[in-house]
Amino acid sequence: MKVFGIAGFSGSGKTTLIERVLPLLNARGLRVAVIKHTHHDFDIDRPGKDSWRAREAGAAAVLLSSDHRTALLTEHRDAPPPLASLLAQLPPCDLVLVEGYKREPIPRLEVHRAATSKPWLYPDDPHVLAVASDIAPPQALNAVPSQKITRIDLDAISLITDFIQTHALSVPTA
Repeated sequence: MKVFGIAGFSGSGKTTLIERVLPLLNARGLRVAVIKHTHHDFDIDRPGKDSWRAREAGAAAVLLSSDHRTALLTEHRDAPPPLASLLAQLPPCDLVLVEGYKREPIPRLEVHRAATSKPWLYPDDPHVLAVASDIAPPQALNAVPSQKITRIDLDAISLITDFIQTHALSVPTA
Protein backbone atom coordinates (compact mmCIF):
# COMPACT_ATOMS: atom_id res chain seq x y z
CA MET A 1 0.00 0.00 0.00
CA LYS A 2 1.21 3.50 -0.78
CA VAL A 3 0.31 6.68 1.10
CA PHE A 4 0.23 10.30 -0.01
CA GLY A 5 -0.97 13.36 1.87
CA ILE A 6 -3.05 16.31 0.74
CA ALA A 7 -2.59 19.28 3.07
CA GLY A 8 -3.77 22.86 3.26
CA PHE A 9 -5.90 25.21 5.27
CA SER A 10 -9.68 24.95 5.44
CA GLY A 11 -11.28 26.19 2.24
CA SER A 12 -8.19 25.62 0.11
CA GLY A 13 -9.83 22.87 -1.94
CA LYS A 14 -8.29 19.68 -0.56
CA THR A 15 -11.49 17.64 -0.77
CA THR A 16 -12.33 19.03 -4.21
CA LEU A 17 -8.86 18.08 -5.44
CA ILE A 18 -9.28 14.55 -4.08
CA GLU A 19 -12.67 14.31 -5.81
CA ARG A 20 -11.04 15.28 -9.11
CA VAL A 21 -8.02 12.98 -8.75
CA LEU A 22 -9.92 9.84 -7.67
CA PRO A 23 -11.54 9.07 -11.05
CA LEU A 24 -8.16 9.28 -12.81
CA LEU A 25 -6.51 6.98 -10.26
CA ASN A 26 -9.43 4.54 -10.57
CA ALA A 27 -9.15 4.66 -14.38
CA ARG A 28 -5.50 3.62 -13.98
CA GLY A 29 -6.69 0.50 -12.19
CA LEU A 30 -5.87 1.59 -8.64
CA ARG A 31 -7.98 0.83 -5.60
CA VAL A 32 -7.85 4.04 -3.60
CA ALA A 33 -8.88 4.73 -0.01
CA VAL A 34 -9.20 8.15 1.63
CA ILE A 35 -8.52 9.02 5.25
CA LYS A 36 -9.71 12.46 6.32
CA HIS A 37 -8.89 14.14 9.60
CA THR A 38 -11.34 16.71 10.89
CA HIS A 39 -11.02 19.09 13.80
CA HIS A 40 -14.78 19.17 14.21
CA ASP A 41 -16.90 16.68 16.11
CA PHE A 42 -18.98 14.56 13.78
CA ASP A 43 -21.37 11.65 13.94
CA ILE A 44 -22.55 9.65 10.95
CA ASP A 45 -24.96 7.74 13.16
CA ARG A 46 -28.57 8.79 13.78
CA PRO A 47 -30.07 9.27 17.24
CA GLY A 48 -32.48 6.49 18.12
CA LYS A 49 -31.06 3.91 15.67
CA ASP A 50 -29.80 0.61 17.11
CA SER A 51 -26.13 1.44 16.49
CA TRP A 52 -26.52 4.85 18.13
CA ARG A 53 -28.25 3.25 21.12
CA ALA A 54 -25.40 0.73 21.52
CA ARG A 55 -22.83 3.54 21.53
CA GLU A 56 -24.91 5.58 23.97
CA ALA A 57 -25.08 2.54 26.25
CA GLY A 58 -21.28 2.36 26.36
CA ALA A 59 -20.05 0.29 23.39
CA ALA A 60 -16.44 1.22 22.61
CA ALA A 61 -17.05 0.34 18.96
CA VAL A 62 -19.98 -0.48 16.71
CA LEU A 63 -19.54 -2.02 13.29
CA LEU A 64 -22.40 -1.55 10.84
CA SER A 65 -22.57 -3.77 7.79
CA SER A 66 -24.96 -4.12 4.86
CA ASP A 67 -24.86 -5.57 1.37
CA HIS A 68 -23.39 -2.27 0.15
CA ARG A 69 -20.97 -0.94 2.77
CA THR A 70 -19.41 -1.31 6.20
CA ALA A 71 -18.71 1.40 8.77
CA LEU A 72 -16.75 1.07 11.99
CA LEU A 73 -17.65 3.65 14.62
CA THR A 74 -15.17 3.94 17.47
CA GLU A 75 -15.17 6.38 20.35
CA HIS A 76 -12.02 8.38 21.08
CA ARG A 77 -12.02 10.11 24.43
CA ASP A 78 -8.68 11.90 24.13
CA ALA A 79 -6.85 12.12 20.83
CA PRO A 80 -7.50 10.66 17.41
CA PRO A 81 -5.67 7.41 16.68
CA PRO A 82 -2.32 7.63 14.89
CA LEU A 83 -2.37 7.30 11.13
CA ALA A 84 -0.62 3.91 11.26
CA SER A 85 -3.50 2.35 13.22
CA LEU A 86 -6.05 3.78 10.76
CA LEU A 87 -4.08 2.41 7.81
CA ALA A 88 -4.12 -1.02 9.47
CA GLN A 89 -7.94 -0.96 9.55
CA LEU A 90 -8.32 -0.42 5.81
CA PRO A 91 -9.17 -3.20 3.38
CA PRO A 92 -6.52 -4.02 0.78
CA CYS A 93 -5.88 -1.06 -1.51
CA ASP A 94 -3.12 0.32 -3.71
CA LEU A 95 -3.07 3.92 -2.54
CA VAL A 96 -4.36 5.89 0.44
CA LEU A 97 -4.90 9.62 0.09
CA VAL A 98 -4.63 11.27 3.50
CA GLU A 99 -6.35 14.61 3.98
CA GLY A 100 -5.02 16.36 7.03
CA TYR A 101 -2.71 14.61 9.50
CA LYS A 102 -0.17 17.37 8.84
CA ARG A 103 2.17 16.11 11.56
CA GLU A 104 2.57 12.65 10.02
CA PRO A 105 5.87 12.14 8.18
CA ILE A 106 4.38 11.28 4.79
CA PRO A 107 4.97 12.94 1.42
CA ARG A 108 2.31 15.50 0.67
CA LEU A 109 1.00 18.05 -1.75
CA GLU A 110 0.01 21.44 -0.38
CA VAL A 111 -3.22 22.86 -1.78
CA HIS A 112 -3.16 26.65 -1.64
CA ARG A 113 -5.65 29.23 -2.92
CA ALA A 114 -5.02 32.95 -2.93
CA ALA A 115 -8.62 33.60 -1.86
CA THR A 116 -8.05 31.99 1.56
CA SER A 117 -5.41 34.59 2.50
CA LYS A 118 -3.68 31.88 4.54
CA PRO A 119 0.09 31.40 4.79
CA TRP A 120 1.89 28.69 2.85
CA LEU A 121 2.70 25.44 4.68
CA TYR A 122 5.84 25.13 2.59
CA PRO A 123 8.75 25.52 3.43
CA ASP A 124 7.97 25.04 7.14
CA ASP A 125 6.66 21.53 6.43
CA PRO A 126 9.56 19.42 5.11
CA HIS A 127 7.14 16.76 3.82
CA VAL A 128 5.53 19.10 1.28
CA LEU A 129 6.98 17.99 -2.05
CA ALA A 130 4.85 20.22 -4.28
CA VAL A 131 2.12 22.82 -4.18
CA ALA A 132 -1.08 22.81 -6.20
CA SER A 133 -2.13 26.42 -6.36
CA ASP A 134 -3.89 29.09 -8.34
CA ILE A 135 -0.88 31.41 -7.79
CA ALA A 136 2.88 30.99 -7.81
CA PRO A 137 4.55 30.69 -4.41
CA PRO A 138 6.19 33.91 -3.25
CA GLN A 139 9.75 34.29 -4.54
CA ALA A 140 11.07 34.10 -0.98
CA LEU A 141 9.81 30.52 -0.70
CA ASN A 142 12.05 29.44 -3.58
CA ALA A 143 15.08 31.50 -2.54
CA VAL A 144 17.12 28.44 -1.46
CA PRO A 145 17.79 26.21 -4.51
CA SER A 146 17.85 23.02 -2.40
CA GLN A 147 14.33 23.85 -1.19
CA LYS A 148 12.87 24.76 -4.58
CA ILE A 149 9.31 23.51 -4.72
CA THR A 150 7.34 22.11 -7.63
CA ARG A 151 4.21 24.12 -8.43
CA ILE A 152 1.34 22.52 -10.31
CA ASP A 153 -1.69 24.49 -11.41
CA LEU A 154 -4.78 23.47 -9.44
CA ASP A 155 -6.60 22.62 -12.67
CA ALA A 156 -3.82 20.38 -14.03
CA ILE A 157 -5.47 17.30 -12.55
CA SER A 158 -3.62 14.82 -14.76
CA LEU A 159 -0.24 16.28 -13.71
CA ILE A 160 -1.29 16.25 -10.06
CA THR A 161 -2.39 12.63 -10.39
CA ASP A 162 0.95 11.70 -11.98
CA PHE A 163 2.81 13.49 -9.18
CA ILE A 164 0.85 11.66 -6.48
CA GLN A 165 1.43 8.28 -8.11
CA THR A 166 5.15 8.95 -8.55
CA HIS A 167 5.80 10.24 -5.03
CA ALA A 168 3.50 8.12 -2.83
CA LEU A 169 5.30 6.36 0.01
CA SER A 170 5.15 2.58 0.36
CA VAL A 171 4.13 1.53 3.85
CA PRO A 172 4.21 -1.99 5.27
CA THR A 173 0.87 -3.73 5.64
CA ALA A 174 -0.05 -6.23 8.31
